[in-house]
Amino acid sequence: MQKVPMLAEGYEMLTADLKALRAERPKIVDAIEEARAHGDLSENAEYHAAKERQGQVEAQIADLEDKTSRAQIIDPASLSGDKVVFGATVTVIDEDDKALKFQIVGQAESDAKVGRISYESPLARGLIGKSVGEEVEVTVPSGDKFYLIEKIEFI
Repeated sequence: MQKVPMLAEGYEMLTADLKALRAERPKIVDAIEEARAHGDLSENAEYHAAKERQGQVEAQIADLEDKTSRAQIIDPASLSGDKVVFGATVTVIDEDDKALKFQIVGQAESDAKVGRISYESPLARGLIGKSVGEEVEVTVPSGDKFYLIEKIEFI
């Protein structure tokens, strides 16, 4: 069973989502019962919508239970070293001499708008294992990009 690395806040976010979905289960069952009471199920849109929602919720619950059971919680403050690893905050210089800062996080907590990229993203895969001063070439949908690693922090 492969572990899923994530920060503590990502784990908390997943467990909160799981709790909310589990709380929705009884409401869906009530909606199905109410729709069933309306009669003919073959032409009952409310019944079919409630059953479809039930299937979606159960699939999401199964997915979240799987991720939380395989979670490997990593605290970046406890890490150190001179290479980029999961949890590291990396400052790079792009081709236009612009400094960009990224933290490598789990898929659940990634948000590119705030500089948090998934360890599975092309950029993170290119950065992991590299040291300060190394140049990284990353192939992204818009083409090849080059970055120079300027700083690695564990915050």
